[in-house]
Amino acid sequence: MTVCLFDGPVVTYGGETWDAPEVSQRLLALVSLRRRRMDRRIIARTLWPDLSDRLASSRLRTALWRLRSSGLGLLTANRSAVVLDPAIRVDVQDACAWAGRLIDGSATTEDLRWWHADREVFELLPGWQDEWVVFDRERVRQRMLHGLEALSTRLIEEDRAPEAVEPALAAVRVEPLRESAQRTLAQVHLHEGNVVEARRVYDSYRRLLHHEIGLEPRFSLKQLESK
Repeated sequence: MTVCLFDGPVVTYGGETWDAPEVSQRLLALVSLRRRRMDRRIIARTLWPDLSDRLASSRLRTALWRLRSSGLGLLTANRSAVVLDPAIRVDVQDACAWAGRLIDGSATTEDLRWWHADREVFELLPGWQDEWVVFDRERVRQRMLHGLEALSTRLIEEDRAPEAVEPALAAVRVEPLRESAQRTLAQVHLHEGNVVEARRVYDSYRRLLHHEIGLEPRFSLKQLESK
């Protein structure tokens, strides 16, 4: 069973998908994202910061009860704490672990196959504006961007440039002003011998960067060709 927080939250198991009760969704997302034993008072204050401690605690009890009543045995709670069942997977943690292995150079052959185009959506809890979500969303976004760039670079090193194009493009689509992503995409095209494509990427990025913030790229195609 997996808690999916990318474009979620939903719960998947055996090819089927369930929505957690609306009143329980933020509780499930927070505890799943933290993946540790959490004090009930901290949960209540995080999820309902504008309520009194008594009302926030009441909301937490209701959220736990509704989640249990739905038949989704995901969280274990006692009088002081709540924790996600250790057998439950969380898609965000799986993805960040994958990115981490690529970044530190410990990626396996399977890791090189894990990412493909239908995994492109990696926005954490889209539309949620809670303070704790906004912080984690940016943390996860940066981790995934670094992972995609590292994947593309690793595939280039293994002379698999055609496979390296998609992750580089995905990083550029998520953050068009990100220089490391644009540089990686240009490098892929150069490795394939597609100088015109690399020039198109560079010129497009140069115009965008100048228009948006009045700067020039810190890399050139000559620098990339010399590598």
